[in-house]
Amino acid sequence: MTSETPRIGDLDALVATLNDRKMVVVAPHGTVNTGLVTGDQRQFVSTSAEGGTATASMRQGPVRAKYLKTVRRRFVPPPGFPDALAALESGIAVILGEPGTGRETHALNLLAHNEEEPVVVQVDGDINLSRWGPRAQGVHGYLVMEPLDPFALRAWDLSRLETRLAEAGARLIIVLADAPGLAGTLEDHLGIPVIRHHTPDPRKVFTAHLADDCRKEACEQWLRALEPGRLDELLPEGLPPRHAAQAAEAVLRLGVTGGVSGAEVLRHLTRVEGAEVVARAQKDPALLAQLLSISVYGGLGRDVVSERAGKLLQLAGSEANQGSAAQGAHGPSSGDTRRRPLTETLRLLGAHRVQGAAERATDTVSFYWPAMSGAVWEALCGDDTDLVPLLHTWLAGPGHETDQIERAGQALAAVAVVTGGRSLELLSDLASAPTSQASEVAAWCLGTAVQDPAAAGAAAHLLEQWSVATEAPLRKAVAYACRSDRGQVTDEQALRLLQRLMETPADDTGDLSVITSIVEALVQRFETGDSGARVTVLCRMRDWTETDDVPGLLAALTFPALAATDPAWWSDRIRADTEVAASTVRLAGHALNEAVTFMDMRDALLLWCSEAEGVEHRAQVLSGLLDALVDARQPGFLRWLLAVERGPDEMPGKEPAALALNAWRANTPAPETADQED
Repeated sequence: MTSETPRIGDLDALVATLNDRKMVVVAPHGTVNTGLVTGDQRQFVSTSAEGGTATASMRQGPVRAKYLKTVRRRFVPPPGFPDALAALESGIAVILGEPGTGRETHALNLLAHNEEEPVVVQVDGDINLSRWGPRAQGVHGYLVMEPLDPFALRAWDLSRLETRLAEAGARLIIVLADAPGLAGTLEDHLGIPVIRHHTPDPRKVFTAHLADDCRKEACEQWLRALEPGRLDELLPEGLPPRHAAQAAEAVLRLGVTGGVSGAEVLRHLTRVEGAEVVARAQKDPALLAQLLSISVYGGLGRDVVSERAGKLLQLAGSEANQGSAAQGAHGPSSGDTRRRPLTETLRLLGAHRVQGAAERATDTVSFYWPAMSGAVWEALCGDDTDLVPLLHTWLAGPGHETDQIERAGQALAAVAVVTGGRSLELLSDLASAPTSQASEVAAWCLGTAVQDPAAAGAAAHLLEQWSVATEAPLRKAVAYACRSDRGQVTDEQALRLLQRLMETPADDTGDLSVITSIVEALVQRFETGDSGARVTVLCRMRDWTETDDVPGLLAALTFPALAATDPAWWSDRIRADTEVAASTVRLAGHALNEAVTFMDMRDALLLWCSEAEGVEHRAQVLSGLLDALVDARQPGFLRWLLAVERGPDEMPGKEPAALALNAWRANTPAPETADQED
């Protein structure tokens, strides 16, 4: 969604923005003409000098004393609170801020400040302030939340109100949702102080609520026992006070003294919040599309989230027109869209927008609690799977960026976990979708789902099944899933699946891309793996060289890239591990024998020669390796020796290659001569 608060060009536009263009007529004791009227029309009716008519008294009432006491005890002054107190000395002030950030609490504490038994009255926002007046006495402050038309007041109305408030010893605060240009317009039009409300520190709000109902020692003990980093997850920067208060209430409800963990508190919070947000979004297709988009792409750019939400709406509308998409709560429909400001959308969904730190950095959108995504999938897909097919169709083409592909696959894995693996039945169609990213999305899904007990069995079964399939998209998905950066497929499992891919004949013309994917997976696992993982890869590839079939060719294609990775590791490992040394000799000779891989293997050996120059222990390892290659007497190695001999003087490895070539020639039997005649 890209709608923002419109640019304000004049007073009428601003009023329309604030009121969402609703027509409201407030005219006690007045006459309203509902016929066609040309020009402006107003009727002003004076009120009694005492103010507070019967109608007005029914539309205002005191804030409960018990509630006010609680609000004051748990209050955390937001930034600028002293300046706000000073501004309120004029008698009337306006507070501007985002809904849900503690504006009302801020206003109540301003009005009750320095009063032992404050009396605060809340006035209905629908009331006409130009006709309203305070009580003669007995009230310390009046609070008006979101009046329909704050510009209905004129200078003479304010003068009258200020006089009567001063006589009554009371003050008035008007609370409004912020909008571009609103502060300046209010100051110019009304000439009263405008207080900008900022969200208080969520940790202070949390602590204040926790301490209000918990012994100090118990609270401190619980906070000390939290898992590292868990408090940051519970109370991220910018978290609205309502959420921070909910976190404290959850801790108290679940049991501080019982030692409830931070993870349990977070699960409880996200489950409750997720259920509320889903229930809210299911009534509005556009809001549901935004919710799903944030659940998948939260943390990425605002434009990505909005674009993907629009795509989902479009797709759902298309399917609905064909009679194949679920309606109402089962899926968003593009024909039911209502534009709303982004800030309102995010507030309804428990999400927020984070501005990029750098000048050109992209603003991101995400849930305050990232774990909310799991709660959303649980609420939407746990019992009712009508939405699942639409999700698979939508996520088959997430865009070309790696992070978008990853998010799409991980979201599908989360759905698979929620559905106990049943949703994976749809993954074959997704992997075969006509998008270049579909196989990678499926790979991310399988690689992620295979680690969760709820979906691991179904995911492992698909990997096994697709590894012997003939369709290139399914085969590529397996190869992608075997990368260690695509999930949690183990080394042994990945190597077995890759070997099955190699051994399964495929008639598909896309199989060349599958071979490339297999090589990339092997190289990636070696480059990022620890020593144990690397040795496992080498030993399996050594076994592949014993065949002249596809596995042998892929071993030759892959090994030069492995040899060019981390020369220091190779040197240390070959010296310490005879099995690695033997595998290296076997694989190097094998790669040099293949015409298509000779040049790459040649360069890898030259790199080892370069790294060994001037380093004694590496030079010794290199000499031993070359001696072993001489003993193996592979024709490709002889070709390498001759190439180095004929190379320029600055070529690395000239001296050790020359020694190896001499040893080769010395160990070469003399050619047999013809028998001399008797």
